[in-house]
Amino acid sequence: MLNVLRRGTHGFQTESVGADWRPGPDVIWIDLLRPTREEELAVETALGLELPTRDEMEALEPSTRLYQEDGATFMTATLLAHSSAPKPHATPVTFVLGKGLLVTVRYEKLRAFEVFGERARAGEAQSAVSALFGLLDAVVERLAEVLAGAGEAVEAASLSIFQRPQSGNFRPLLTDLAHAQSITALTRNSLVSLARLLSFAALAAEISSDPECRAHLESLRHDAQSLTEHASYQSSHVSFLLDAALGLINIEQNGIIKFFSVVAVVFLPPTLVASIYGMNFDRMPELHWPLGYPFALVLMVASAVLPILWFKRRGWL
Repeated sequence: MLNVLRRGTHGFQTESVGADWRPGPDVIWIDLLRPTREEELAVETALGLELPTRDEMEALEPSTRLYQEDGATFMTATLLAHSSAPKPHATPVTFVLGKGLLVTVRYEKLRAFEVFGERARAGEAQSAVSALFGLLDAVVERLAEVLAGAGEAVEAASLSIFQRPQSGNFRPLLTDLAHAQSITALTRNSLVSLARLLSFAALAAEISSDPECRAHLESLRHDAQSLTEHASYQSSHVSFLLDAALGLINIEQNGIIKFFSVVAVVFLPPTLVASIYGMNFDRMPELHWPLGYPFALVLMVASAVLPILWFKRRGWL
C-alpha cells in the first residue's frame, strides 16, 4: 500500500502506482506499508533511489541500517509493534530523507504513524523535514505511553505481591510481570535503536543546515535517553519483584513442608506406642491390668504433646 501526504492537504491519500508513476510537486511524504515489489520499483524509479530490502532493514550492521547514498539519508530503526497484543514484537522501519521528500518503509501497522496521521489532518506537516520530526515525536510519545502502561502494571503487581492473602495464587502475578518485562525490554531496544537513528539524522543536509532542526533533534535525543534510563530502572524493578515473588513462594512452600514435618514427628511416638500395644503377646504386663488401656491412651497423648512443647520452646513453631 502506498500513501502520500501532500503539502497543504489534510491526511493521507492512497494511490495506486504503475511503471510511469511520479509523485506530484506538492507531495512531502510517501509511506509504503507492506509494499509489493511493483510499488517498491515504481518509487525507486520515480525518485532515483534504491530502497533497502526487508532483509537489509532487519540486518544489524550499521552500514545497512544507517547510511547516505545518492543525496539521501537512509535511517532504519527497530520499533515496537502491537504493544497491547498478547505477543508484541519488534519490526524494522526505514526513514529516507532526500529529494525534498520523506519516504518510510514498514511492514507493520504502528500506532505512532496513526497518531501522526491524525495530526497531519490538522495540517501540521508542511515539509519533508517537519513530517520527519512530527513522526519521530509521535514515535517517542508512543514509546513513553507504552513504558508508562507497563509501569502501571508493574506497580499493580507489586501491591498484589506484598499485600496478597496468604496461600494466594502467584501464577497471574508472575504472568503479568513476565509480560511487563517483555514490553519493557522491547521498548528499551526500540529506544536504543531510535537513539542511533537520531544521532545519524544530524548528518542529513536538511537538518544540519537548520539550527532549529538541530535543536529539535537534540531534544528528541534527550527524550530517548531519559526514557531508556527509565526503561532500565523499570526492568530492574521487575527483576526485583520476580525475585520477591519467588522468595515468597519458597517461604510458603517451606512453611507447608515444616507443617507436615511437625505433624509427622508429633504422630510418630503415638504410633510407636500403639504399635507396641497392638502386638499379640501373652506376657505383656499391661494386657491383664485393669488400667492398661487408659494408661496406653495417656502415654500416646503425652508422647504427642511433649514434642509440641519442645518445638515451641526451641522456637520452631
